[in-house]
This record gives sequence, C-alpha cells and structure tokens, in this order.
Amino acid sequence: MNNCKHPDYTEQLPRINKIIGQLNGIKKMIDDNRYCPDIITQLKAVRSACHSVEAVLLEKHLESCVYKAFHSDDKENQAQKIKELTKLYKK
Repeated sequence: MNNCKHPDYTEQLPRINKIIGQLNGIKKMIDDNRYCPDIITQLKAVRSACHSVEAVLLEKHLESCVYKAFHSDDKENQAQKIKELTKLYKK
C-alpha cells in the first residue's frame, strides 16, 4: 500500500545532468585510451555524486512517506516502509 504523495526531486536534475556529462567524459577518456588512474579518479567522482543524490532522495523519502506512515494508524503501511528500507540496504 503506497498512499504517499511523492516528493518533488526536480532540483536534483542539474546534478543528474552533471553526472551524465561526467559519464560521457569517462567514455571519451576510454575511447582516447587515457591513463587508467585518471579514468578511475573520474569514476570515483561519479560514484560520489551518485551517492550524494541518493542521500538527498532518501532523506526526502524519510521526511515525507516514512514520516507520514509512522504518524498514521496504518500499521500495514508502516510495516511496508520498514520492508522497503530494509530491502534498499540489503542491495
């Protein structure tokens, strides 16, 4: 049961576009046969940027959907939110 109005994540789109640009740059680096540590450095930057976006999305999810579930009497929805978060962290 998902009765949560999803938060607006559009402010993350510039960060996502930057990540896409970084990935395209990494692809070009590989095509150009660039030095391995330089490519790895850029990959680490992309991973860090993705982690930052993920943290923002998780925070908003906790502040909205999870918060609402635990401030309602809907025990089924509360259990679902716990299962969702557990599943996310097991991946």
